[in-house]
Amino acid sequence: MSDSPWKSSTDRRSEREEKRIAVLRTAARAFNDVGYYNTSLDDIARRLNVTKPTLYYYIKNKEEILFECVRIGLERLESASSEVIGHGGSAYDELVAVMTAYVGVVTMEFGMCVIRVGEEPLTEESRRTLRALKRRIDLKFRSLIERGIAEGSIAACDPKIAAFTLAGALSWVARWYQPDGPQTADAIARHSVDLLLNGLRPRG
Repeated sequence: MSDSPWKSSTDRRSEREEKRIAVLRTAARAFNDVGYYNTSLDDIARRLNVTKPTLYYYIKNKEEILFECVRIGLERLESASSEVIGHGGSAYDELVAVMTAYVGVVTMEFGMCVIRVGEEPLTEESRRTLRALKRRIDLKFRSLIERGIAEGSIAACDPKIAAFTLAGALSWVARWYQPDGPQTADAIARHSVDLLLNGLRPRG
């Protein structure tokens, strides 16, 4: 081990990335709390207890912050979905797992930012990039529904409408969910998924 008091380039890059993620996470919380247009770089710096010029070492401007927050949120949604697909069971079982994972992400900072703020304040080029990520997530829902219909674990329906309906309902959780509320994100996920897939009719 080196006795040098200076950090290696790898350590410096790692530390910078940790601080950059902290800036983005803090910004996402602010956007979620008071809105994108009501949040300034000064507000974000104040929440981090740093000066505004310090932020420019990690980001270019507020628009880049929002792009990165939404991109991370969408990538986490896709990653969470991919992690629970292909582990056996019916398409219905995998759809339940994907829906549960989806709620888990949209009740966290970056996922919540995808729903509460989204890509609308950004440039057309940035919106196209983010919408391409959204389409990939939508296709995961559709492909599972189509497979479930084919194997008989899911009732015959229009896969596109079903996918939009499920994702739309689950996304709305991010609008009203409160981390300090009476129910945990896990409990809300279980209840929401059960309600969407089994409905309100009495059973038995």
